[in-house]
Amino acid sequence: MSEIKKIATRDSYGNALTELGKEYDNVYVLDADLAAATKTGIFQKAFPERHIDCGIAECNMVGIAAGMATTGKIPFVSSFAMFAAGRAFEQVRNSVAYPHLNVKIGATHAGISVGEDGATHQCNEDIALMRTIPGMVVINPSDDVEAKAAVRAAAEYDGPVYLRFGRLAVPVINDTPDYKFEIGKGVLLQEGTDITLVATGLCVSETLEAAKKLEADGISVEIINIHTIKPLDEEIIVTSAKKTNKVVTVEEHSVIGGLGSAVCDTLAANYPTKVMKIGVNDVFGESGPAVELIKKYGLDAESIYNRVKEFARA
Repeated sequence: MSEIKKIATRDSYGNALTELGKEYDNVYVLDADLAAATKTGIFQKAFPERHIDCGIAECNMVGIAAGMATTGKIPFVSSFAMFAAGRAFEQVRNSVAYPHLNVKIGATHAGISVGEDGATHQCNEDIALMRTIPGMVVINPSDDVEAKAAVRAAAEYDGPVYLRFGRLAVPVINDTPDYKFEIGKGVLLQEGTDITLVATGLCVSETLEAAKKLEADGISVEIINIHTIKPLDEEIIVTSAKKTNKVVTVEEHSVIGGLGSAVCDTLAANYPTKVMKIGVNDVFGESGPAVELIKKYGLDAESIYNRVKEFARA
């Protein structure tokens, strides 16, 4: 058996930006002294005249990008999710989203998989923050293929977009001929009748592994990959819920305000359904190896399998 290819979506981000730079001379990249970590250094090497290091001044960086957007440029601002969504929230809200400017936010190192950087840098609140901003598109890709497609789609979309990327290398799962990325459209990965699993980001691959064990136990699983959390594909969620009548959401994010909350909002309004949310349970992270943290916080395939099995048979 060939080894599964694993790539960190932050690498995908840097490579996708560079490819875009070859096609669009109005694509610019701004970074907050983290080009090596966010992988925008790949773009910087190819297009040094279109890469701006703003230093450790994320709020100022967002303001600069807003100004650039008014001149017809497509700026991608890049930093860790904790700083892009957290520290610069006011500037993202007021300088970018309020005037609906064409700024893209590339937020890397999201979630507990940041690992040894610890709780201060493990941003599990960014999706919730960005969801609350009017007109903000929120995308959380699951692998290299999806991340590259998301960056291109963001560049082609007119308006603010928040893109969430990870530090940890994750399996490539979307390298199929029929894969298609479209903002606001979920991807049905597997049909089933007993329970619906809705996953996003790095949790998609773990959910797929968990589903294999559930199927072996005789539980028919429907799996949906939600890469765009806002606008949410309500149709795919409601249609699946009507088939299974039980839904589980899986995310490397707080269970408050993220994918789980978005799905619950949709089902409460359209088809009230029993939902279980798997994610970070209103706690801060901690320092440690990423893979071990994912297991400790119950986001690995085995943990997902155990919780879903119990929920499915309840």
